[in-house]
Amino acid sequence: MDEIISKKSEISIEVGLNSNNLPLKMKWSASNGGISQSPANAFMLSIWDPTEKNTMKIDLWTKDMTVEEMKQFFHQTLLTMADTFEKATGEHLISEDLRDYCYHFASKMDILPEK
Repeated sequence: MDEIISKKSEISIEVGLNSNNLPLKMKWSASNGGISQSPANAFMLSIWDPTEKNTMKIDLWTKDMTVEEMKQFFHQTLLTMADTFEKATGEHLISEDLRDYCYHFASKMDILPEK
């Protein structure tokens, strides 16, 4: 039996493009998060298609996104993925392995916080 949807939420991303279709400005909004037209310099969107059993992806960044910011963005995204994977699957050990890799990534990218 299907569960009845009692509420809806909308997340939107607005991308301003130049004449070559390269992102210049991005803004995002989340109706239930109190976020409206908040600026963004990059986003990665992954959507699981249950019919095709495949991931659909959109990765965009603006020319204002620096290499240093992209390193931080990837590092933080990888850490979040480890947390999400553990929460969704209960797989603690492999999630710790991913976090270990995140430390390795941060070390190689020279973005570890100074002690």
